[in-house]
This record gives sequence, C-alpha cells and structure tokens, in this order.
Amino acid sequence: MVIIKTRVRSKELQVLELLNARMKLSNKDRQYYYKLKKGYEGEVLFDSLTEKLTCDCFILNDLLLKVNNTLFQIDSLIITANEIYLYEIKNMDGDYYYDSELDRFFKMPHSEITNPLHQLTRSESLLRNLLFYYGYQLPINAFLIFINSEFTLYQSPIHRPIIYPTQIYRHLQKLDQIPMKLNKNNRTLAQKLVSLHVKESPFSQIPSYTLDQLQKGIYYSKCRSFSISHKGKNCICMKCNNMELLEDSIIRMVEEFKTLVPEKRITTNIIHDWCQIVESKFVIRKILNNNFKRFGKKRWTYYE
Repeated sequence: MVIIKTRVRSKELQVLELLNARMKLSNKDRQYYYKLKKGYEGEVLFDSLTEKLTCDCFILNDLLLKVNNTLFQIDSLIITANEIYLYEIKNMDGDYYYDSELDRFFKMPHSEITNPLHQLTRSESLLRNLLFYYGYQLPINAFLIFINSEFTLYQSPIHRPIIYPTQIYRHLQKLDQIPMKLNKNNRTLAQKLVSLHVKESPFSQIPSYTLDQLQKGIYYSKCRSFSISHKGKNCICMKCNNMELLEDSIIRMVEEFKTLVPEKRITTNIIHDWCQIVESKFVIRKILNNNFKRFGKKRWTYYE
C-alpha cells in the first residue's frame, strides 16, 4: 500500500472553522460548516482503515477532477494492478429509508436527501470518461460507504453497491487478498490523476466578512475559549486550565491571520493587535523573527 495523495482540510473548511470561532455565522453558514466538518471526519476515519491495507495498491484521497468541462469529486480511490476502486463516503447518522419505487433516500420520518447512489454513478461515469480520454481502460468498482456506526438504512436495496459500517472491514480484507503486483502503468496513472487534481474548488461557499467583524485575541485550540491569561512564556486557558507555550500560541495566531486575511502583510503591530493579550511588542517581534522570514527594514518590516 502506497498513499500517493493524502487528504488535507480544504481551504473552505479551514476558513469556516476559523470564522466559526471568531464571529457569529448565519444559521445557513453554520450548518454548511458542520456538514463539511462531519464529512471530512468520516473521510479521515475511512483513511485510517485503508492505511492498514497490506496489498499492493496506490491510494489517492480527495480528488477534484475535470472532464468535458465538468467537475467531479472522488472521496477515495484505490488503484490495484487490474482494477480501480472508487469510494463515495457518507458520515450520516440516524435512521433513513430507501424508497425503491421512487429511487429516493429519506431521513426519517419524511425528509428527502440527495440520493448518494446518483452521486456515485455520476463520479464513476465521469472517471471512466476521463480514463478513456487518457488511454486507460481499467474496470472501475464503485462503492457507497456509510462509515458512521450510528447509521441505519431501512428497506435497504440488496443489489446496489452499498457497504455498511459492519461490512467495511470484510470488504477491505478482500482487497488485501489481491495477489497481483502493481506495474509501471499503474504508477503512471496514479501520477496522472494527481497532476489533474483541481486545487481550488470554484464552488466554495465562504461567506463574506471583514477584519472588523472578527473577534481578536488568542483562544485555546481545544475548548475554543478566549479566556486566556498570559503568564511569562505560557498562555493558560481559564476555562479548562490547559497551558500552551506563548510562542506556539503566537505562531498559531499568525497562521490563522494569514488564512483569514491573506491580503494583509504580517507585521509586529498587526499581530500585536490581533493577539490582544500580549502587552510587549518586543515579545511579538522576537517570536516573528525566530519563526518567519523577515523582509524590509524598520517600520516597513513584514514577515512571511
């Protein structure tokens, strides 16, 4: 098993996570953030299982590809010597049912959701077209994975490519029994797909905001509390009593500022104002000098 493309938090999820900590999101934006977060957590959980595979395969996570001017996303892709395995991962919990006559999914009692099987079919079809365009004709095995152990689907369709939480381990065991070894063409295909990955999604739904709308200050990363006390070289959370080195806190705040306000240069004054609780600008300047690349001189100094 070789991981060719790892999974990382999307820029959209990163920004929404920071905005959720520093401002009051609308109900719509907050629900969208929670949906993205939950989806990512489910995908990471599936990654933790595929990382244990011992068969000869390439794993590509979180691909955004384009064919015939149409974008499509693949949660996880596993390339073996003679086949490709495509996975659409859903981290849904609660009770659902499938209406076979309507070919629709509902969250009980009667709330219709987007049919994940249709999403799977679309991704499979577009991937097949993309592979054909580049001269690859490996068969594709596409599966819908319900990763959450608290998920139940009533009236489940038996002959559809669905893998439930209790079946994932057995499915991966079967993959581990594949005896064929990867070849040069398999690696070339994996590298080609990575090169075709679209890094920035045009469908990002980050709400508009200004710096003035964001709550300034250092907050503890785990409990998200801004009740932080600065004592010597440490920051102490007054809510959960956890401690973090001041230098680590400042570095974290700089990275957050760069993510939220990328158009502004990092300066001592800006970070001093952003962190709020550190009285000495000298302390801020020293940490910036030790951890970031310095440009300019005197009042025109900035960091990257």
